[in-house]
Amino acid sequence: QVQLVESGGGLVQAGGSLRLSCTASGIIFSTYHMGWYRQAPGKQRELVAFRRTRGGSTYYADSVKGRFTISRDNAKNTVYLQMNSLKPEDTAVYYCNMQHETLAYDYWGQGTQVTVSS
Repeated sequence: QVQLVESGGGLVQAGGSLRLSCTASGIIFSTYHMGWYRQAPGKQRELVAFRRTRGGSTYYADSVKGRFTISRDNAKNTVYLQMNSLKPEDTAVYYCNMQHETLAYDYWGQGTQVTVSS
């Protein structure tokens, strides 16, 4: 059974930092690409950061470039999203996504709320 468990969300003031974690079980972690998405109220879910499993190339949405960093620890089956210089517009529910390298299937975490106060 595949399970992705997220943690690390919360309430922070603008300019602050948070680190989200997503730990997987039931998959061969190293064969999955990793992504973090977010969904704000009334908006569509958007891709925030992505990291390929082989080569480790990354993608960041323009809105978070230079502030967010995605990383993975294969030994711990965990992907992280370090979020610095947070802004109120970063407020959303954040979801981790693990996509098999064949792109045939993927899995989602349960979501964690991030709220940035001004």
